[in-house]
Amino acid sequence: MVTRGVVFVHAAPAALCPHVEWAISGVLGARVTLAWTAQPAAPGQLRADVSWTGDAGTGNRLAQALRTWPMLRFEVTEEASPGNDGERICHLPNRPIWRAPMSANGDVMIGEDQVRAVLDRADGWESARHALSALLGADIDRELEPFRRAGEGSVVTWLHQVG
Repeated sequence: MVTRGVVFVHAAPAALCPHVEWAISGVLGARVTLAWTAQPAAPGQLRADVSWTGDAGTGNRLAQALRTWPMLRFEVTEEASPGNDGERICHLPNRPIWRAPMSANGDVMIGEDQVRAVLDRADGWESARHALSALLGADIDRELEPFRRAGEGSVVTWLHQVG
């Protein structure tokens, strides 16, 4: 199934920019040139974003290719397609990849088994709140928000995966 998504490179050292483009190109099977701009939230670093189309699972492959560089700050989204949930995948320096299913309107979805596990392990409201907040990626969003705001109004380029 064909789907689409966006790669947001929120902050990258300039020396890594060509490597990021090569990694995205390798996944999509077509040469990618991003429009890099200064990232005000991280002076000395650059940001870029690109929309893509490809097979379901392309978002995961893009995230795996980009996580090669632990100092990158990025976010990959993939829209839902027939038979596949949407997904949001985030990476912040010194943290593991965070990923969650995403609804059609962009909300993070938590499964009933995840909620049950939180309730079973919680030793009170505060621990349950903390666990649900982690599942929703609240700490990731707090850390990424200044980087997202810095990219408002940027130009979006659409890329298509070569079959």
